[in-house]
Amino acid sequence: MLDALFDAEHLLQFSKVFRPISGLQSKLTDSSIRYVTTVFCYGCNLRATQAARSLPGTSRRDFEWINQHHITETALQEASALVVNAYHQFQLPKLWGSGEHASADGTKWEMFENNLMSEYHIRYGGYGGLGYYHVSDKYIALFSHFIPCGVWEAVYILDGMLQNTSDIQPDKLHADTQGQSAPVFGMAYLLGIELLPRIRNWQDLQFFRAQKTDTFENIGGLFKGNIDWELIETYLPDLLRIVVSIKLGRISAATVLKRLSRFNRKNKVYQAMRELGLAVRTIFLLRYISDPQLRVGIFRETNKSEQFNNFVQWSFFGGEGMVQTHHRDMQRKLIKYNLLVANCLVFHTVYLLTRQIRELEARGQEVPEEVLKHLNPYWMGHLNRFGRYDWEVGRIPDPLIFNYKG
Repeated sequence: MLDALFDAEHLLQFSKVFRPISGLQSKLTDSSIRYVTTVFCYGCNLRATQAARSLPGTSRRDFEWINQHHITETALQEASALVVNAYHQFQLPKLWGSGEHASADGTKWEMFENNLMSEYHIRYGGYGGLGYYHVSDKYIALFSHFIPCGVWEAVYILDGMLQNTSDIQPDKLHADTQGQSAPVFGMAYLLGIELLPRIRNWQDLQFFRAQKTDTFENIGGLFKGNIDWELIETYLPDLLRIVVSIKLGRISAATVLKRLSRFNRKNKVYQAMRELGLAVRTIFLLRYISDPQLRVGIFRETNKSEQFNNFVQWSFFGGEGMVQTHHRDMQRKLIKYNLLVANCLVFHTVYLLTRQIRELEARGQEVPEEVLKHLNPYWMGHLNRFGRYDWEVGRIPDPLIFNYKG
């Protein structure tokens, strides 16, 4: 894994975005080596002391100093975007997706119970926090959050799309049941994002007519009410002002959605956003039950998120995969570190695959695209997480001495 990170650094020089937070010129010698080993240390959860014991010429203080004074969350996201942009230029991922779709899903990271930042997750069980990832249909991750277990994941689903600065800019977003709600459907529509979730027990959701007088011959039993278009029209200027503020970066979508929660039903802006979302969700559900290809596409993209969740947890192998820090800012950075490591490994795997395919074609053995379409970059067998160990077979230990007094 460390070799793969150094190969990615040599090819992309992603560490150039790391610099002293003070703004002064870096005085580090062999800065790229020290940056990459720091990313390996924290991205694989080795911790500074253990990493220093395993990597010659390093010390615990080096890792901690670089982490605190040279590498920020923003810089980690910029480095990851550089990797995504280079990955986007490969021909092979174009067989796996168009870049127009992305899927969002969360996975639980274990934390100590006696931690003020830790919460008990009812669905997953155990104490911890959620790593929430936006994964492109080309299999590479675009953005990550570290969020508490007690929140509804849909609150953070739009921020990953809006804060993604890479060349892959999807406009269709997939998620599971936790990644949707009526206000989220409405806000996504206003932001120009097509929300296409996989909803559990969707048949229990209410469908809404466009007009009260509308009647349907075969599916009339699905509809329980009608949309209040007058409410939407009255508060549409307020909704548009909110969306413009989000687009300009004045406020995050998560902050707005937290305030437009289901506990704030007296708020007319919330009611208008929800009403718009109900209309958009009804249209989506009608498409969902009538279009088999849409259902297949949604399941395919959400499965990519599930595969990525397994991959990032596999790469976070140190400390038994437990986030052991008690500081929220460091917890967020660990998720960013891990995302950068995972993206570098995905990039490196596609880099190797591309070279191997070219060698096969140079020998006259053509590989059909129908075969290549079924590949994915989450291979683990060629990656050695723990490095290689040298041993001295001929080394003879000192003779046994049982008494400590002569």
